[in-house]
Amino acid sequence: MSQSAFIKLVQGSSRQELSLSELKENLLHYRDQTDLTGRQLDWDYAGAAFPYTIETKQDDRWFYLKGTHPSYKYIIFGTTEEGRAVQVVLPDESTHGDKSKANELCKYLAKQWQAELKLFNGRTIYYNPRK
Repeated sequence: MSQSAFIKLVQGSSRQELSLSELKENLLHYRDQTDLTGRQLDWDYAGAAFPYTIETKQDDRWFYLKGTHPSYKYIIFGTTEEGRAVQVVLPDESTHGDKSKANELCKYLAKQWQAELKLFNGRTIYYNPRK
């Protein structure tokens, strides 16, 4: 059975809307940051930190990350129609490595946007400033 995590843009978040192309740009920025770190360490850190390629179908509501290593298969990303939340889905074929990377990417994105993150296990992390 597939599992889902949600990143919700709430009051106090650094952005109030998000498009699918902006989501892709944020993931590419993450990959670029890990590549720069890897250059400093003289190691292929980007390959270990982001072992995926971004694949797009005809549908403009979602895209998926396809693993480039046997330990990683698929992670699906999609936005809601109003652009106030991101859903991250682990399909049945996903591995434990996919779940770990999906948690890592969700935490990174939620922290960047100061959003509310509901993890795959149902727990919620609040990165948004709350009073």
